Amino acid sequence: MTTPKISEVLAQSGVAFGTSGARGLVEQFTDDVCAAFTAAFLCVMGEQGEISQVAIGLDRRPSSPTMAAACSAAARALGVEVVDYGVLPTPALALQAMTDGVPAIMITGSHIPFDRNGIKFYRPEGEITKADEQAIMGVAAELPRLSVIEREPESHAAAGSYVARYLEWFPGQPLAGQRIGLYQHSAAGRDLNRQVLESLGAEVVVLGRSEQFVPVDTEAVSDEDRARGRDWARRHHLDALLTTDGDGDRPLVADEQGHWLRGDIVGLLCARELGIQALAVPVSCNTAIEACGAFERVVRTRVGSPYVLAAMEQLTTEHERVAGFEANGGFLLGSSVQQEAKSLAALPTRDALLPALTLMVAGARASKPLSALVAGLPERYTASDRLKNFPTEQSQVLLARWQSDLPVMQQALGLEHAIVKADTTDGLRVTLTNGDIVHLRPSGNAPELRCYVESVSNERAEELVANTLRSLQGTMTASEVHES
Repeated sequence: MTTPKISEVLAQSGVAFGTSGARGLVEQFTDDVCAAFTAAFLCVMGEQGEISQVAIGLDRRPSSPTMAAACSAAARALGVEVVDYGVLPTPALALQAMTDGVPAIMITGSHIPFDRNGIKFYRPEGEITKADEQAIMGVAAELPRLSVIEREPESHAAAGSYVARYLEWFPGQPLAGQRIGLYQHSAAGRDLNRQVLESLGAEVVVLGRSEQFVPVDTEAVSDEDRARGRDWARRHHLDALLTTDGDGDRPLVADEQGHWLRGDIVGLLCARELGIQALAVPVSCNTAIEACGAFERVVRTRVGSPYVLAAMEQLTTEHERVAGFEANGGFLLGSSVQQEAKSLAALPTRDALLPALTLMVAGARASKPLSALVAGLPERYTASDRLKNFPTEQSQVLLARWQSDLPVMQQALGLEHAIVKADTTDGLRVTLTNGDIVHLRPSGNAPELRCYVESVSNERAEELVANTLRSLQGTMTASEVHES
């Protein structure tokens, strides 16, 4: 029987790299596919230096343990030692792997629908690049033969190091007297987050814990979660609310009224508190970043952490304190930060805890509610949502047609003001004569068309995103896009 080539297994799998890792349907992640991705990744890493150990972590999706077992079996077949850190946030795994100088594999689908999952890969120094992704898909070696497909005994060292990172950066109990609601659902770091908050002095109210996987999307907060936030804040007299996506690299923070804050606003406030000089952010982020005047330089990129990381790397050649963040709230610390006698090491991957804790501690120290911190920013408000089950190919056809005929886009979406500027950095982002912004882009992780808008008030932004998606649904069915 002929042993298949790794590149052949991957090409036939239907699994593809998106904006953050390889993503696909659960049934596409067979043992052979997981093994092929692991072997290809380790081969690529081996070309850049000797690899004797790999770190593995996972989220709480039901399919994740099986996938982790197949990845572990493939690594063992190649003679690579596996250290299994169990269920933990992605940034905790990345921090441990970078500290140890070893590559890492995280089994997670983050926020994507329940029938999907994914694998994230980390070099010893951080996230893999787009060039690494291409190299992984092209490895022509034979697929290793798997023997016993099982996981290694779990280690809790990575989770402990991640907790220590923030207890050392925020010494004492700066959240003493604060009442924090922790929406745990099925997040990988739900217990770890409680440990950190309580160690910092907060009284934690545990909310919404679930043993069924809940795909929380920090960019497209459901109406149910919006209502929950307001209700929880009122009933429990909270100073703030915290949750994350499934793998704990994207935060969702609500103020004392239970209003969930936009991720890019959380990132902006965090970067300002840390004294960051230069920022790399996706084109989808709020323009208050530039308007607030807190940063020497802001570079805008395509959506996805690999693009933010590439821009951050360039910025570190010119600035001492560099960071990046995304509209989903994930914060990437590109350089170490010093404050008095404290030092916070760089963590160039998306992290949920740093921005969330930074805002809570800043508010507590200033005796200000989180809403007051936000109120001090330029009045630019963003909102976002998505059309689910909208094939990427169809989105691309639609946006290409509109890019060449902006008046047709204006009419199709029912926009009251004319389009005066178009940006195609990622998808199609248009600015209207009244300053409003409408940005449409196909998701890199799922068959969805994402919509981001920006306006002068929160109400106007919410109305604009709702009207835009309603117009898309009403005027452009999937068959119409295909026929065009």
